[in-house]
Amino acid sequence: MNRDFHMEEKVLPPSSLEGKVKETMHNAFWDHLKEQLSATPPDFSCALELLKEIKEILLSLLLPRQNRLRSDIEEALDTELLKQKAEHGALDVPHLSKHILDTMTLLCAPVRDEAVQKLENITDPVWLLRGIFQVLGLMKMDMVNYTIQSLQPHLQEHSIQHERATFQELLSKQPSLLSHTTKWLTQAVADLTTPLPTCPDTSDSASVASSSPSEAAISPEPLSPTMVLSQGFLNLLLWDPEDEDFPETLLMDRTQLQELESQLSQLTILASVLLVASSFSGSVLFGSPQFVDKLKHITKDVMEEFKSRPEEAMQTVSEQVSQEIHQSLKNMGLAALSSENTVSLIGQLQNIAKKENCVRSVIDQRIHLFLKCCLVLGVQRSLLDLPGGLTVIEAELAELGQKFVSLTHRNQKVFGPYYTEILKTLIPPAQALETEVESL
Repeated sequence: MNRDFHMEEKVLPPSSLEGKVKETMHNAFWDHLKEQLSATPPDFSCALELLKEIKEILLSLLLPRQNRLRSDIEEALDTELLKQKAEHGALDVPHLSKHILDTMTLLCAPVRDEAVQKLENITDPVWLLRGIFQVLGLMKMDMVNYTIQSLQPHLQEHSIQHERATFQELLSKQPSLLSHTTKWLTQAVADLTTPLPTCPDTSDSASVASSSPSEAAISPEPLSPTMVLSQGFLNLLLWDPEDEDFPETLLMDRTQLQELESQLSQLTILASVLLVASSFSGSVLFGSPQFVDKLKHITKDVMEEFKSRPEEAMQTVSEQVSQEIHQSLKNMGLAALSSENTVSLIGQLQNIAKKENCVRSVIDQRIHLFLKCCLVLGVQRSLLDLPGGLTVIEAELAELGQKFVSLTHRNQKVFGPYYTEILKTLIPPAQALETEVESL
């Protein structure tokens, strides 16, 4: 159900035992083929097997409507005819390879055009056949992924109906099956009717994270099912792992939600570091994409360590970021940081390790605000009006937002009818501006 799902050819590390064995066996086969073709008279037994396999691969890449091309391949690589030519020593391997390349040019995806063109420059028949097999392997993978992509809408629709029917069957046997889901939505209603706490200390670099018009777009208003569900989905990204009352309708998505939660946490740290760094590096230096990319690289390198040892991780980040700012300012001929500013920079970066850190809290709230906008307005519209402090991680936010919206969208398609019934009991009729849950 993952839109980004695709098959990839397994690449073995050359240093691994399996990789070495595979490479040795392949080299032995191609060396043997070279010996056969170089013999007097030539031995075409291996070449015939290869041509037969190439024919099968080419035919497997055809679409049902490509009848003419199918006939051309059948005629040019007719197994019996090739055997007869081989018996009389008249099998022209280079000519057949040229015909195969022409066919591959017609069948390959645009991304493989360059690879096929490179094969046309190879004159050695053995190396040419070897290259043909390598590119055909990629083309087979392209066809598999094309097939998966074509079938996905049908598979998704079928899975939605199947999952809903299965859940209904379980619900018929266990009437209390939606108790945790009801509790989850009840909490979402409570969150929407309770004012959010504000950060008491805004003297840090958080002051540069100015408000965005998007914040006003999510102002208090009469509750609707869409608002409640959006809040509920956001709450899942803050779920306590120890809490066993996870909504029954989202159990199948729990692993994906945990991955999104981890990604959100990493982006919070990344944006916090960049926000602090921007206030010390100046607009000229921070306006350099290369400089920002270096800071991102420094921060991302310690993300795994941050999970278990946040203080040590931020100690490393603070030292490296400070050095990078110092060196970059020097390279650009700009004034270096004073000792006082350097100490302040390192201190503010190290404080990001604390969950209650104000910069971190502001960034976290604004990423949640962005995700809420994504659920209501869509990802692309939300990217047009990012809250302050998030523009430097726009690409990363777009990826996170798309994954989050896709997951919640599908979940609503499956369980929308159940959410509608529950929300009828939670939202007063006067506030229920929608009669049923809309698809996000």
